[in-house]
Amino acid sequence: MGALLPVTSRREDHFANRRVTWERKCLSFMPPKKRLQRMAPAPLGSPPRLRARHQEKTVNDSLETLKAELERFGAANDAATNERPRRMLNITRDTGEFLAVLVRATAARRVLEVGTSNGYSTLWLADTAREIGGSVTTVEFAEDKIGLAAANFARSGLSAFIKLVHDDAGRLLQRSDPSSYDLIFLDSERPEYPGWWPHLRRILRPGGLLIVDNATSHTEQMAPFVALVTADPEFATCLVPVGKGEFLAVKTSS
Repeated sequence: MGALLPVTSRREDHFANRRVTWERKCLSFMPPKKRLQRMAPAPLGSPPRLRARHQEKTVNDSLETLKAELERFGAANDAATNERPRRMLNITRDTGEFLAVLVRATAARRVLEVGTSNGYSTLWLADTAREIGGSVTTVEFAEDKIGLAAANFARSGLSAFIKLVHDDAGRLLQRSDPSSYDLIFLDSERPEYPGWWPHLRRILRPGGLLIVDNATSHTEQMAPFVALVTADPEFATCLVPVGKGEFLAVKTSS
């Protein structure tokens, strides 16, 4: 009988295979010119500063291309199915831009995202966190979406700034240390939010920011959680009509 592969090796092989499949699928959403392009090096003899700018521009162009692909894929995928587990349920582009501004404005170097999906929103958070010396921890329970996200992070060039956790969000919140995050983006199973609140408020540092998606698109589902946070004297809250509606809560004291 042959030796059994360690569980970690089997999981890595599984995700590697899924990444190859996902990358091939993404090619179908890529414009023909982009499909044939390769990242060209800066001209020989260029000064180091010029080469660094060229490399940064190439990375940014590649990231924007990937975001655009994911937007098209998410829209096509979600239009083809009503099954929630199979939908990407990505944020809107203006929400991504809003998140990036908030990460920079709050100098949030320790970012937690609850609900990775295929990683589209993570890219917005991680790109800005990288620029200010931070990183993003993102948690997802669905195994198929973990595979999609891992492939997208590898393509984005941001993997070094993203910690992808395959686990139940409630368990991750429960084991996280107090005041361990500067900013938390919540975009997951809305009925679970009230039960998660004691942990969310504990792990957010004083002055930290909680952002919750779908505040206007799913008002009834969000109402119990919004009421709970709004009633907390240690938090100042507001509703921002961007994308599907963003509920913001700042922790004003310890």
